[in-house]
Formats: sequence, C-alpha cells, structure tokens
Amino acid sequence: MLKKILLALVIILVVGGGGLAAYASTKPDLFAVTRSIDIRATPQRIMLCLENFQRWQDWSPYETKDPDMERIYNGPASGPGAIYEWNGDGNVGQGRMEIVAQEPARKLSIQLNFLRPLEAENMADFTLEPQGDVTRVTWTMSGPATLLSKVMDVVFNMDRMIGADFEAGLANLKDVTEG
Repeated sequence: MLKKILLALVIILVVGGGGLAAYASTKPDLFAVTRSIDIRATPQRIMLCLENFQRWQDWSPYETKDPDMERIYNGPASGPGAIYEWNGDGNVGQGRMEIVAQEPARKLSIQLNFLRPLEAENMADFTLEPQGDVTRVTWTMSGPATLLSKVMDVVFNMDRMIGADFEAGLANLKDVTEG
C-alpha cells in the first residue's frame, strides 16, 4: 500500500513538473519589466542621480535590502565606463553593473550581470522624457528568458516582484530630485 502511494506521488510530481516546464517553455524568450513615474525636475537633475552609481544609495531600493553589502566602484565617477560591483546577502546577491551608453539628459543604458544567486545578463535602461514642467522617467530591465526564469515567472510573477522594486526606486528618485 505504501509503495502504491509513493509511486502515485512520484508520478504526480513528474507529470506536474513536466507540465509546468512545458507550459513555461511557451512563454517568450525575452522578458522586460518596465515602470514609469513623472518627476517635477529637469532631466539634467535626474540624470545626475542615475549616471553616478555612488548616488544610487540615495534612491535605489536595492541599497536598503542589505545595508552591509560590499560595494566597489571602478572607472570614471559617472557616465559610460562607470562600474558598480556588489556582494551582499541573499536579498541582493552578487553582481556588476556598467554604464555602456548615455544620451545626455535623455537615456542611460547599463549592462547588468547577476552572479549570485542566479547568473543572468540583462540590460537596464533609464529613459527621460521632458513633458512640460515634469520629466517622465522610465526604468526598464530586459534580457533573455531562460527555462528556469520562465518557470520562476509562472510560480512567482517576476514582473510584479521586480516591478514593485522599480516603483519604490522611482518614488525614492522622485523624492530625492524634487526636494
């Protein structure tokens, strides 16, 4: 009797896992998470907080998740070539960012490499669009979606999780740049 129950459980797990993987494999091979906010500040003022990684401690939601994380800055203080590496606890993991392109007061592109807990290579883009007396700031992270990330997305809804961090970060950026 116990063997039959165990066999049934194994079959359910295998079929369920296979079904989950099959469903996840139908999801797109690329992902993007995007959030925007309107800020009453000039694009130039906002860009000062984005292009200098040392200023991220003022607004980035990830900076408060592990206040004791190790931070290393290399390259120029701001703009293309600026590098920020971090190593922290399970809340932030380990990774590296490098500003790879910049259109002054308009766009900033960052190569984002996660090393731990999962390896991933993504892009983060900040786009600034003046609209009268406000600037629309859009934060997007995009990259390839592996089978593992597709399965995780089915279970955890990564857009909602990452999007919540982006919303918090953009609200902090608004507070810092409007003040």
